[in-house]
Amino acid sequence: MTLTLELAEPDNCVAARIHAAGSGALLLDASTGAFDNDIQSLLLSLADKLRQHLGKVASLEIVLGVNNLLLTFDPLELHPREAEKLIRTLWESATPSRTTGKHFDIPVTYGGEHGEDLHDLAERASLTVEGYIQRHSSAVYTVACVGSMPGFAYMTGLPDELAVPRRSTPRMKVSKGSVIVGGSQAGVMPCTAPSGWHIVGVTDREMFDPTSKRPCLLAPGDSVRFSVKEVLL
Repeated sequence: MTLTLELAEPDNCVAARIHAAGSGALLLDASTGAFDNDIQSLLLSLADKLRQHLGKVASLEIVLGVNNLLLTFDPLELHPREAEKLIRTLWESATPSRTTGKHFDIPVTYGGEHGEDLHDLAERASLTVEGYIQRHSSAVYTVACVGSMPGFAYMTGLPDELAVPRRSTPRMKVSKGSVIVGGSQAGVMPCTAPSGWHIVGVTDREMFDPTSKRPCLLAPGDSVRFSVKEVLL
């Protein structure tokens, strides 16, 4: 099935598009270019409403992305047109989410061999290393979505003066636990993997545990604060 629908002007004044993603998935795309926290809040609300309306659909999965939302389902259990109609209706009446997630403190060892970009990032922001750490650790971050690898949370709330383009050449091996920044977002590597984000420190907080009832430590809507465990200059 191929389908692309422009949604009518919604009550929340945020236009969106619905695309078919195979026979059993629909993608609602509300992006307008740069990441928008207000749009993400509307999508969090939409996700909650979809779970309430479709909770009995066993095959259902709702995946929150960066200013978009993917709904997957068994088309024999839920007809795609019914799914599209429901998404359209709920989106047009969506209001910002009032859901309050959990709060997490993540201790960080800044700098040293596990924070190799810290000095360059501070200089780029016209800050001392201490000033950079103070700004990074005093901010409160919000988890926008989890993706790219199990347990990797895209966090908004990075102070504007710390925003930096991602590396032109990604590193092929960034260690598990690395505390990183890229663009206007922050994150923590849940495993050792390639990444183009910049490394400011390391944490021993486990971000992904497949044996846990909640495998991913962080979920959309959660808040995070990085605390200073140690500074290695």
